[in-house]
Amino acid sequence: MAYVQLVMLLALLEFMLFGYAVGHARERYKVPAPATSGHEVFDRYFRAQMNTLEQLIVFLPSIWLFGHYINAWAAAALGALFIIGRALYFRGYVQAPQSRHAGFVLSAIPNVTLLVGALIGVLRAAIVGAI
Repeated sequence: MAYVQLVMLLALLEFMLFGYAVGHARERYKVPAPATSGHEVFDRYFRAQMNTLEQLIVFLPSIWLFGHYINAWAAAALGALFIIGRALYFRGYVQAPQSRHAGFVLSAIPNVTLLVGALIGVLRAAIVGAI
């Protein structure tokens, strides 16, 4: 599980770096806090960060449970793909919103796989435990 935990921490670090990028964009494009819009490019930074937050809510418990109940190595590998996908998504969205799709898919597929696998693992453990 150490690799799963490492991937989880790397995903959180990536999210923090996205937050720093949003802060710099806020300064560069003169969008004063607490505003969350005001310049098209700043809006892209902010939206890419918020979409990543939305995905992390599913990712973090799913990778943990998948690693525990199914396979830790597979969970870590899927998590690494998620992180790469998020980086591509963030970069693509900031550069041109229409180029974010590859990164979204590369992070969505591992996320769904982890969630479904975690659900199967937990249900299987619950059924075996109930017998």
